[in-house]
Amino acid sequence: MSKKDGLATIKDKVLSNDTGHLVQFIKYGIAGGLATVTNIILFQLAAWLIWPCLEDKSLLVKIFNLSVPVLENSVRGWHAVYSNILAFMIANFVAYILNIKFVFKAGRHHWAVEVGLFYLVSGISMVLGTILMKWLISHYGMSTDIAFFANMVTAILINYAVRKFFIFKG
Repeated sequence: MSKKDGLATIKDKVLSNDTGHLVQFIKYGIAGGLATVTNIILFQLAAWLIWPCLEDKSLLVKIFNLSVPVLENSVRGWHAVYSNILAFMIANFVAYILNIKFVFKAGRHHWAVEVGLFYLVSGISMVLGTILMKWLISHYGMSTDIAFFANMVTAILINYAVRKFFIFKG
């Protein structure tokens, strides 16, 4: 076997969903990172263009020198909820595809049940994170960016364990 063939074999092994726990966790982190980037981009776009909830101190506003309306915290909180739901629906689909292609083995359940469970678990963690985000904005006037980050951390902590042990085959 040539060195090139050996590297191709390693690449195929790493990209498959049949790897050891450490490689699987790293791949979950990468897939999750890609889905998270998708979620952040979609949230920021929705929070700017569809349901305004960014503030002058928001990172996107500062980087691109955007103009944003000043809103009451309660309105900003609800707009953040709507923006988060839209971003979640699309980014969660990205996460599902990456998970079944590169991280976990599909087939513990019928595919429709698997997708349903994936969205259910992600939905529960998103709802809990979104409630936290809205509460932080509405009650403490916290920055949308920081509240959104707290929402995402909540979701990540719940999702990996449930996906690994209950939805997919190892």
